[in-house]
Amino acid sequence: MTDLHLTTYDAPGRPHAVVLVLHGGKPRSRQSVDGRSASWRRALWLQRSIADRAHEAGVGVWLVRYRQRGWNGGADRVADARWALDRIREVHGDVPVVLLGHSMGARVAVHVADDPSVRGVVGLAPWWSAQDPVETLAGRVLHAAHGRRDRITSFRETTRYVERATAVADAADLRDMGRLGHYMLTASARWHDVAIESALDVLDRTRLPDLP
Repeated sequence: MTDLHLTTYDAPGRPHAVVLVLHGGKPRSRQSVDGRSASWRRALWLQRSIADRAHEAGVGVWLVRYRQRGWNGGADRVADARWALDRIREVHGDVPVVLLGHSMGARVAVHVADDPSVRGVVGLAPWWSAQDPVETLAGRVLHAAHGRRDRITSFRETTRYVERATAVADAADLRDMGRLGHYMLTASARWHDVAIESALDVLDRTRLPDLP
């Protein structure tokens, strides 16, 4: 099994927030994740593509690489994400964090959204189901984006999850990406725009008022 790994693109100076990118995977697999992993490399491309716009806003972008590819019931992937959140606090203190997850990464995100640093979740082509929690989103913002030609995860299930989340989240919405598929290869620039715009919107919506 490979060790957990972080790729960090920090804004110059001390960032006032961090976007934590969570990559996709498989429902079940004990295969180690290394630098050749397609899901991790797709998330690395996303991270690099949004870094400049994030830095302009004073926001760092971190990417965690899981120990194994599979969800495998969730406990280990949740532990991987919580480890990354702890590392952010160690380095930058208690800055606000937005979880940006693709596919299985979006599933991981909603399971750890109750972390005190997390302000919201952005899910791209998310893998959500009726078994995934929404109570972790209390007081947070949820943005989702899904294409209708996705044959890996379900636009309908995403719609149902967002509907459930509206009862507890400060805001929850779904962006219909039209005739796009799962891997964010077609119209990649559009996916990247949605990712960074949604992440920055979470931070804007949850910014604490300035003290007098």
